[in-house]
Amino acid sequence: MCSLNIGKVFCAIQSNRVVLSRILQVRLYSDASNAKKTLLYDLHQKYGGKIVDFAGFLLPVQYSDLSVSASHLFTRNSASIFDVSHMLQTNVTGKDCVAWLESICPLDLQGLPNGSGSLSVFLNNKGGIIDDLIVNKVSDEQLYIVSNAGRLDVDKQHMIDTSAAFRKAGKDVTVQFWDVSERALIAVQGPKVASVLQELTDIPLQDLMFMTSRVGTVAGVQCRVTRCGYTGEDGVEISIPADKANIVTEALLKSEHVKLAGLGARDSLRLEAGLCLYGNDIDESITPVEANLTWLISKRRRGEGTFPGGDIILRQIKEGVDRRRVGIRIETGAPARKDAVLKCDGEIVGKVTSGCPSPSLGGNVAMGYVAEKLKKAGTSLCVNVRGKDIPCTVAKMPFVPSKYYVKK
Repeated sequence: MCSLNIGKVFCAIQSNRVVLSRILQVRLYSDASNAKKTLLYDLHQKYGGKIVDFAGFLLPVQYSDLSVSASHLFTRNSASIFDVSHMLQTNVTGKDCVAWLESICPLDLQGLPNGSGSLSVFLNNKGGIIDDLIVNKVSDEQLYIVSNAGRLDVDKQHMIDTSAAFRKAGKDVTVQFWDVSERALIAVQGPKVASVLQELTDIPLQDLMFMTSRVGTVAGVQCRVTRCGYTGEDGVEISIPADKANIVTEALLKSEHVKLAGLGARDSLRLEAGLCLYGNDIDESITPVEANLTWLISKRRRGEGTFPGGDIILRQIKEGVDRRRVGIRIETGAPARKDAVLKCDGEIVGKVTSGCPSPSLGGNVAMGYVAEKLKKAGTSLCVNVRGKDIPCTVAKMPFVPSKYYVKK
């Protein structure tokens, strides 16, 4: 960590370059000529957003007023708005919608109170993760689901096929996907979110706990507000009708405590929070047990085992696995990139799946998979960066303590 002011400036510049490099070189999934604009595209340009093609959508990687690392720190200390309209928003209705979702997810949706939600995963028949998603149980006959843009086509087809099979069996379930042109989705994250948002909404935020959702007005516009996010901070995601997206976002930006933030800060924030990125840290070859996400398999569902790959996952819970996702702390040197090799006593024992500089902590953070016997926090390893083996340590996650708004 740099101690002199000039050192801090240099570190910030280097950190910014590294994060931008990861976003621009590693995270682009499609040809920009086919990329879609979100409803906030013009607003991003108005505020100096540096636009890139991310998962087939034109989104800002950062803005002209702040570097990536400065935007990251602003979020941790105040509040930032992220355009996450590229994520797939799905509305599911019907008296059998709960049973349908439980047939493709290991979530105990029956046991969730109305108005609450949870992280979950779509699973394949081998227990591999098709995608991770947030499920909100609006009622026994309505669900609101948000899943990843990078898996948009896969998720759509999976939900279409499985719901069609349900209907063929005489069940009542209807799946409706909102196109990016129909609804915007913004994530407002940081410790000052509640105080800023409460002045604009009729929803009593003191009653809106982490992973609960409610419909109300924000800046006079009827929206769905869900207390969740991808940064480890307190915050909300706001689903907004198409023609009112700019009105709500601009109303929030009137506060001196709120700024726009892009993909660069979102990636480093989620990694400090120990949260997975689909395609890097989890995919169809990795089970929740290997990914250190066993808590997603609820008690009732473990007892039933009636979810895709249930026999494999339950066996792994009982007998263990060969590899496990862990946090990795690298105090000095360059950050470890995706696929960087991890070693113990000169032998390859795993690889990095995500890594970046840590603006909050200094040094670098990463996550990856190591042999099960090496998963304990404090275990000393080496990571190969640019051809050189650099000391690193297995670390507990999250790297930065979470500040979710929960009952105490």
